[in-house]
Amino acid sequence: MLRRVPSRSSWQRVRKARPHLLLSRRGRRRFGVLTRGELRRLRRRLLRAHALGGDWKLGVPAGAHVAVKCKLRARSRPAPCSQPAPSGPPAPRTQPGSCSLLNPRNHSTPQSRSGRPVQKVSPNVTQPARDLGSGRVLLMLPPGEGFTFSGICRVTCIYGQLEIYGHIIKQGHPPQDVFSVYTHSYLTINGVPYSEPEKSEKGIRREIRALLKPYTKLDDRDWVIRFFPPLGSILILERMQTRFVDFLKTYKCSSYVLLQEEGTLNIPARVNSEFIALRKIGIRRQKRKKGICLSESGLAALEELVSVSCGIPGVDYLECDLGQTEFTPPGCISLLNITEPLLGGPPYTHQRKPQRMVYYGKMHCHGDYESYIEIVKYVFKGYRRESPLIINTMGWVTDDGVLLLVDLIRVLSPNYVIQLYSDREKFVPTLTSEYVELTDGLYTKSKIRRYRGFEIPEFRNNLEFNDEEKECSPVPVFTGHTLMTVHSEFLSSKNEKNRAKYNRIFRDLAMLGYLSQLMLPEPEPLSPLHSLTPYQVPFSAVAIRVTHADVAPTHILYAVNASWVGLCRIVDDMKGYTQGPILLAQNPICDCLGFGICRGIDMDKRVYHILTPLHPEELKSVNCLLIGSISIPHCIFKNQPGPEGTVPYVTRDYKLSLPGASEKIGEREYGNAVRRQKLRQRRK
Repeated sequence: MLRRVPSRSSWQRVRKARPHLLLSRRGRRRFGVLTRGELRRLRRRLLRAHALGGDWKLGVPAGAHVAVKCKLRARSRPAPCSQPAPSGPPAPRTQPGSCSLLNPRNHSTPQSRSGRPVQKVSPNVTQPARDLGSGRVLLMLPPGEGFTFSGICRVTCIYGQLEIYGHIIKQGHPPQDVFSVYTHSYLTINGVPYSEPEKSEKGIRREIRALLKPYTKLDDRDWVIRFFPPLGSILILERMQTRFVDFLKTYKCSSYVLLQEEGTLNIPARVNSEFIALRKIGIRRQKRKKGICLSESGLAALEELVSVSCGIPGVDYLECDLGQTEFTPPGCISLLNITEPLLGGPPYTHQRKPQRMVYYGKMHCHGDYESYIEIVKYVFKGYRRESPLIINTMGWVTDDGVLLLVDLIRVLSPNYVIQLYSDREKFVPTLTSEYVELTDGLYTKSKIRRYRGFEIPEFRNNLEFNDEEKECSPVPVFTGHTLMTVHSEFLSSKNEKNRAKYNRIFRDLAMLGYLSQLMLPEPEPLSPLHSLTPYQVPFSAVAIRVTHADVAPTHILYAVNASWVGLCRIVDDMKGYTQGPILLAQNPICDCLGFGICRGIDMDKRVYHILTPLHPEELKSVNCLLIGSISIPHCIFKNQPGPEGTVPYVTRDYKLSLPGASEKIGEREYGNAVRRQKLRQRRK
């Protein structure tokens, strides 16, 4: 029998049925189908165009994304041979209402009101930046767009409006120092839309040139006019050089926080002109998702709080968190008045002088809750009720921490309570007004316990206080609050294993930020701490107390030497004492004026050597030194620039001729007994 030859259609069916041989892992893609990255970029361009007022749905035919992709790819191909131009009328322009996908910032044919076309920016450039030299970079922000970066710089708004964490910066406002370090969420500078000026196009260009003249050259001003987006903002970023920054750069434990963009590490594979320009001033562009992102519940809570606090010159701030303080070194409970914005700076970048402060001396209040509450009440008495009060409590919300929080809510009687929670935390009760009323705290009783287990409905209103009695009461009366729960969606790098390490680093940075006030004004050279002249404080002028432990009187000076001390003012007068040191029997609740370092004790002259940034007029009222468990950062002992050889308090063998290194520190007399001890080893 003759063998039947398969037809052509049969061969095609077999060929289609067999698997294709692919030489790469990347699958084939049909023409006209965008990748995930191309879809993301296309959506971003459409949103930017829509933010500028253009209706991107008009004039965009089906398959326009294919044409865009083909045109972008055609740019990388070699240019074809020149062809003679076809005869005929020119191609019609796109309607003004349409939006170009190649240049989403402007319309398809960007024109000013005078009809002059504006030069387009390259598709891969979203916010034009230009290096001005001398540590300055000019940046233009279209309305509604943000610039997220890491590093530190000084921001000046030249034209338009900027927004940083809700604070609006307009042209003519003084420069602002901003910190966007990697220890916290990165900062974002947003361009704020504003109403179109009544000036003509020529008048706007003339105004921009006049504003840029003190900062730029002629070529730079021409470049700005060429690429300036409609209703955009112009800002200048400068390298920040302050005494605080210079002081932190001298220590290895803190220099890496501020010098994160210098050096040769973490350089991307593709380096463009913008990266080089920003790197010269110590910053780098970051992705928007790395900046701070508030959830819907967080934004709603902020809007409600701002709506009830409009038209005020400032706010008061009560710090009740001992471990992670915001404006003072750790271990303090303080009250401050804030009258200027805090533009993204971590706590160690904005150390302030409080109105009233008490040095607790520890990073937690475990086992000493009563003293903690009494100190909070003492500091709260300094609140004058002239501005809204923000109370920052501890993050300890388990076991006794919840009961302690109930006590604080009853004692301070806030109008609003913001409770933060996340999916990673354990179950925490919702702190509603009813829950606080019916729950016993550590030292306060619930409403039912206060009324001995029963209530009489007829006399319920008589048990409450009227408005006049609330104002006259020395301690606030709890009258209920409005609870706002905020769900945190921020992914933190902290966990139970590294939380202690992170907190210790932040505490050391806060103390270094406070000690930076010791530096002299700008014209003077930067001096290390060991070269500064300390104050001499006589033994008979101040009393001493170690707050966190019981120390024998014979060893009290060992605890004071090379320690972080709180400079306080107590009611007692020290003038009647001739011998020293003077010891306190219990921890006093008194005002703390500042802090210092006891860098040595002279037993011959019977004086303490104290290094502190406090003014001499304030030091006159200091008559008490409190020593807590807060230790001096190790980098101050180990990494100070200048000294060579052995270092006191770190090594055992050192020169006794150094100030504060005398062996006579152990020679003291108490009554008829003479106890002599010699210091053989120092602290590590």
